[in-house]
Amino acid sequence: MDLVFEAYSIPEFCAAHRISRASFYNLINDGKAPRTMKVGTRVLISKEAAADWRKACEAMSKSEAA
Repeated sequence: MDLVFEAYSIPEFCAAHRISRASFYNLINDGKAPRTMKVGTRVLISKEAAADWRKACEAMSKSEAA
């Protein structure tokens, strides 16, 4: 039985989205990062939050191109 994790750690999110950790923290500083949640000492990003973030990035790219 394989476990399916429904959240990314910050390094997993960065690897999955091919961005550097520094870029992730720049997104946080700019208020453009995905929603995060703290579980114990870990900061996680749910798969839903990652999907919402991608949609927002796509919408922003479309509006900039117009």
